Amino acid sequence: MWESEGLGGEDVLWASTAFNGGIAGQQQAPCGALSSAVVCLGLRHRCDREDREQARQARETARREANQLFEEFRREFGAFSCIDLIGVRFSDADGYRRFREEGIGEKKCLNYVKYLIQRLYEMAGA
Repeated sequence: MWESEGLGGEDVLWASTAFNGGIAGQQQAPCGALSSAVVCLGLRHRCDREDREQARQARETARREANQLFEEFRREFGAFSCIDLIGVRFSDADGYRRFREEGIGEKKCLNYVKYLIQRLYEMAGA
């Protein structure tokens, strides 16, 4: 995805790595994939801050698109917080073990990632 935004390397991937499990496993936070998608929107609309009007418009556009993405995601999946989406608490002794053993990441999280990548491409007009 970073290539489509004119970025290179894996730095962008690492920038969102702590979004696993919401944000650093704090599952009451939004889905990490959704948070990462919002980071992508900010990068998509980045511009020179010296042009204050252009920067203001870019921030407004990024916020509007982020809000749209959140609302569409909620309509599609019924929630946007990690815990509400996956139904397993990582803070429980067996929660993360269940997450891995039952393949919840592959069954659920992967669908969220795919959906968001598709929407980001669609929003870019690609």
